[in-house]
Amino acid sequence: MSDALRHTAGGRQDSAGIGMTSQRTRDRLIDALEQMAQLDPRVLEIMRQIPRHLFMDEALASRAYENVSLPIGHGQTISHPLTVARMTSALLQGPPMRRVLEIGTGSGYQTAVLAALVPEVVSIERIAALAGRARRVLRDIGVRNVALVVGDGSRGLPDKGPYDGILVTAAPAILPPALAEQLADGGRLVAPVGDREQVLRRLTHTATGLTEERLGDANFVPLRRGRC
Repeated sequence: MSDALRHTAGGRQDSAGIGMTSQRTRDRLIDALEQMAQLDPRVLEIMRQIPRHLFMDEALASRAYENVSLPIGHGQTISHPLTVARMTSALLQGPPMRRVLEIGTGSGYQTAVLAALVPEVVSIERIAALAGRARRVLRDIGVRNVALVVGDGSRGLPDKGPYDGILVTAAPAILPPALAEQLADGGRLVAPVGDREQVLRRLTHTATGLTEERLGDANFVPLRRGRC
């Protein structure tokens, strides 16, 4: 992964970055995240490597290593780094995963984090323009283990399942039953759920059914049905 991240992306700044996108700035962000919450060290190390500034418009690149969400167009955002770290850490807590389904590719940054930690990632994005841009950036930084599909994430993708993990990066008012049905035995699903008040939830598929944990408040864009 480290070698791949040395590549340039679409002729923009290379992955090493300069100034506000430099490795030193990236390190400061990760050091700050370590103080904010109990997070999986594997996730933080990967986030230290991945060039978040390449997943957003160049005009916003200088803010890439602040702990903030930023617009990526089409009414969507790239999540706070702390949110990415929290959700990924929650998903990985437990037995190793081989295949993970991501609902809502967005910028592709969360996708890249997952792809560095599990052998196979399937990611669904309903907005074709965002999917195309994410696909280009992932390709340019050397990510090869992602199948990116344009479609309705609320339905999941049963043909490629079952999944050891499912990560939902937009908030349904009620979690679509189709997603939990695509979990493998022992699989885990992490998703923000709710309308005005959202809660980050983790569901685990056990021998006796689904168990649920509440992991704290969340603030995500709504999960939309269909594709565009």
